[in-house]
Amino acid sequence: MPIVVELDVMLARRKMRSKELAQRIGLTEQQVSQLKSGKVRGMRFDTLTRICVVLDCQPGDLLRYEPGAEDLLEAGDAES
Repeated sequence: MPIVVELDVMLARRKMRSKELAQRIGLTEQQVSQLKSGKVRGMRFDTLTRICVVLDCQPGDLLRYEPGAEDLLEAGDAES
């Protein structure tokens, strides 16, 4: 997937554990773990907002785009 979640990096910068983040944003530790590993296909904006508030960061601090060859093929299919 071309979107890379860097939640673990921001947690380390803020010296916060996943468990504390989960409690403060109202998710389970398992859900936070899935977010950190990039195993989720999407995230609600309200969840992203809560994470940004707690970690005092911007969405761009948590998400990074890494293009790949298959992304270009998919984009070409969408234009047809």
